[in-house]
Amino acid sequence: MTVVERREASWAQAERIVSLSEAHEVLPRLMPGKGDVAGMRRFHEKSAAVYRRVADVDRGHHHEALYWADREDRLARALDAQ
Repeated sequence: MTVVERREASWAQAERIVSLSEAHEVLPRLMPGKGDVAGMRRFHEKSAAVYRRVADVDRGHHHEALYWADREDRLARALDAQ
């Protein structure tokens, strides 16, 4: 990853993530502001999808990635309740 990629993240970059550590590095940089509830819900849904894909690719972190996918799904659903 280049210096520019470390500073600027995009969902296109998130689609190329192949490890749990990359997911933890890139996804937080894609989070919208807390006041954007619809944006936060989309963020959590997309993050869950990334973590599910990582669970299939990064087999050494399979269960941990599934945990993070479930957590992101729960956070998205919690926003629906607001």
